[in-house]
Amino acid sequence: MSEDAAKELRRPPTAQAFVLTELRRAIIAGEFLPGQPLRQNTLAERFGVSRVPVREAFKVLESEGQVVYEPHRGHKVASLSLTDLLEVYRLRQLLESEAARVAVANRSDGVLAAMRAAARDVELASAAGDLLKMTEANRRFHFELLAAARMPRLERIVQVLWDATEAYRFVYYGAESNRARVEREHARIVKAYAEGDAELLVALLDEHREHAVDALRTFLEVPSQIT
Repeated sequence: MSEDAAKELRRPPTAQAFVLTELRRAIIAGEFLPGQPLRQNTLAERFGVSRVPVREAFKVLESEGQVVYEPHRGHKVASLSLTDLLEVYRLRQLLESEAARVAVANRSDGVLAAMRAAARDVELASAAGDLLKMTEANRRFHFELLAAARMPRLERIVQVLWDATEAYRFVYYGAESNRARVEREHARIVKAYAEGDAELLVALLDEHREHAVDALRTFLEVPSQIT
């Protein structure tokens, strides 16, 4: 099977789903930066669709907090203030700490294996300099732990919060030192889960988020980078 044929088989079944998938990928990959305008006509031409599926995809991304609409100016990739960022991460801390404690109480070899596999994928993507794959693997790593808590409502809320900062995660991974730190922190998180140490796990997750916030704080405090 040719590469083009394989891509066609993987293409979502509707034009809207396809555009939504591609826009999410482009935002995560840093092709569209926070604050960057998104033009319906340009995107429709890029994806080979009409403006309708682009407009519908915008609605979904607006509801997720990844895209915003400004009257007379159109849509753009959402950008956060430092205050917004701190609120998002504070909410994540509260919810993920609860999920981590419950996940440890429910811990299983299957979840441990899945976390280790995701951590390996993070390392491989980092070594290859593939920040998109690293971002995707990192998300899988964290949501394996969240899912282990078996609290789907909490997991959905965290997903919304996570999506709100997805574009910034790519920025964080741009520095090799940050990527290396993420790998080390993942290893410690896996070890704490394996040993059933809930309080250590919560502390390590807090530290993991704090390092990201510190790096993103610098990014957000330089206006020229987000306009």
